[in-house]
Amino acid sequence: MLDIRIEKAAVLKEKPAEDKLGFGKHFTDHMFVMDYSTEKGWHDARIVPYGPIALDPSAMVFHYAQELFEGMKAYRTADGDIQLFRPMKNIERMNATCDRLCVPKIPSEDTLQAIKAVVSVDKDWVPHAEGTSLYIRPFIIATDESLGVHPSHTYKFIIILCPVGSYYAAGINPVKICVEREYVRCVKGGTGRAKAGGNYAASLIGQQKAEELGYAQVLWLDGIHRKYIDEVGAMNVFFVIDGVVVTPSLEDGNILPGVTRDSCICLLKKWGVPVEERHLSIDEVIEAHRNGKLDEAFGTGTAAVISPVGELFDNGEKMIINDMQIGPISHRLYDELTGIQWGKKPDDMNWTVRI
Repeated sequence: MLDIRIEKAAVLKEKPAEDKLGFGKHFTDHMFVMDYSTEKGWHDARIVPYGPIALDPSAMVFHYAQELFEGMKAYRTADGDIQLFRPMKNIERMNATCDRLCVPKIPSEDTLQAIKAVVSVDKDWVPHAEGTSLYIRPFIIATDESLGVHPSHTYKFIIILCPVGSYYAAGINPVKICVEREYVRCVKGGTGRAKAGGNYAASLIGQQKAEELGYAQVLWLDGIHRKYIDEVGAMNVFFVIDGVVVTPSLEDGNILPGVTRDSCICLLKKWGVPVEERHLSIDEVIEAHRNGKLDEAFGTGTAAVISPVGELFDNGEKMIINDMQIGPISHRLYDELTGIQWGKKPDDMNWTVRI
C-alpha cells in the first residue's frame, strides 16, 4: 500500500459551469505524482496542487517519446456517490503498455489506490449534470537527462483530472467518418495495442485531412495489406452487417484493446446478439452497404462511450448508414453502459468500483 502524502492547494479554483465543460479544458485543484529510480523503485507518492512540471530540456520523454497514458472516468450517481467503471481493465492495459515501452510497471493495487485518493481529494469536481463525468488521465513520462537512446532510468507517474461533458459537440448524434488510404496509424509488431502518445501523433495528419473534408473521424486501415479495418480515430469500431455485429480482431496487436470495446462485446454476448471478432476488410463493408446489409456502424471509447456513424466516405463515394440515425444496437449499448456508469441501472457485471 502506498503512503500518500497530501499537500492541499492554498487557493481553490472556481469551477466551470456544468453545461459548458467541453472535453479536456478545465483541470481540478490537485494532481497525483510519484517518482521512479532504479535505486528506489516507485517512491514518494504525493497529491499536490495542480501545476507545471519542471523537467530538464534533455529529459528523454522530449526526444524519444518514452511515455504512455490511460483514460477513465469517475461518475456521480443519483445518490451522490462517486464510482469508477472497470478501472482494473485500464490498469491492466497500462501495465501492458509499460511492458511494450520498457517502462517499469506499477503494482495494480497501488495505481487503483492513487486514483481513488486523488479523486477523493477533488471529489467536489465530479459534476452532477446529466451526461457529465470526471475524466481521469494517468500518465508516465521518462525523465532521464540524457540523449542516449536507451530506456530511461527515472520516470514520473502523474494523474490529472478534468470535469467533462460530451466528447462530441453533437452528443450521441451520428458522426461522419472517412477512410484513410494514404497514411497508416501503425503496423503489426509496432505499438498499436499500446496506449502511447506516439500512436496519436502519427494519426494527426489523417485526422487533419478528415476535418478538411468535413468529417469528424478517420477510419484507419491496416499498415500491411491496406485493406483491413483497424480503428476509427481514437476509438474501436463496430459494424452491424446483416444482423451480425463485427469488430476487428485484436490478434495482430495493432489495435488498442479498448475497455469500452470489451464491455460492448460482453453485453452483446449476454444479450444473445451475434458478435464476431475477425479481420474485416473495407471492401466487405462497402459491399454490405451496396447490398443494403450495412445496418449500423459505431465507435466505442471511454471519452465518447458510443459514437454512432451516420456516413462513411471513401474515394469520392458517400455511404449513408441507417439514414443518419442511431441504430437500435448502438442505442441499446449506450443506454446500458451509461446506465451502469451513472448508477441508474443494476451492475450485473460487477464493473463499477465505489470511491
